[in-house]
Amino acid sequence: MRTRFTLIDAGTASEVDADVESGRVLLSAEAVARSTGWEHKPEGMCRGDVCIPLRDPQVATEHGRLDLARLAATLQRPLALDADESAAFLGTAAAERAQPLHALQAPDFALPDLSGHMHSLSEHRGKKVLLVAYASW
Repeated sequence: MRTRFTLIDAGTASEVDADVESGRVLLSAEAVARSTGWEHKPEGMCRGDVCIPLRDPQVATEHGRLDLARLAATLQRPLALDADESAAFLGTAAAERAQPLHALQAPDFALPDLSGHMHSLSEHRGKKVLLVAYASW
């Protein structure tokens, strides 16, 4: 069944046409390229100079549609998919999430102190910072 589908990637939501069949979400190669930047080429899925071969023959259907779940697995990205609600969130690959850890640089964040004044980690860049966290459970 053809339906409008919301695909969220890198914080950006795209409305695309999709075929939803038995829980599978099939997108056109053009819709995938527009919403994610990955292009379907003979050598695989490509973005810029990087190409990932499609080893799973069921990623692309005989009608040129791409299976969203199999595509996410090929790109090694987590996928939160709700076909009934016509929405999916394509997460960041583990290797990409790990890059800041290898650089030993914490991501910036901001939290209030006990009096409500906001403090961000970037305010203290270059200084030693001790973070204390607890949970009540």
